[in-house]
Amino acid sequence: MPLFREGGAIILNGSIVSIKGTPQFGVYSASKAAVRSLARTWLLELKGRNIRINVLSPGPIDTNALAPLGDEFKAGMAAMVPRGTLGKSEEIATVALFLGSSDSSFVNGVELFVDGGMAQV
Repeated sequence: MPLFREGGAIILNGSIVSIKGTPQFGVYSASKAAVRSLARTWLLELKGRNIRINVLSPGPIDTNALAPLGDEFKAGMAAMVPRGTLGKSEEIATVALFLGSSDSSFVNGVELFVDGGMAQV
């Protein structure tokens, strides 16, 4: 904690599985739910130093890690997203930039889902 500067921003990496039940992902889901709890705790522990803590929780993102799973898998994942597509890395990056910038100076303690609406329905 002493390494974080006064007035800074901490962005923790979450996942939509923190709030959605997903078979065979129990331990991973629990660990991501714990990240949310950690953010809430740090928010209170660091409030005197004006440090903001937020969680960025992506949905399915089209990265090289999905390539070995094949196009059929990717299409199935995209079908579960209300907008009908997988997310792009750039969409996660722009949200991270927002959360780290002064543009989000009054955003504190949120879990922001960047998932095309997947966690919301």
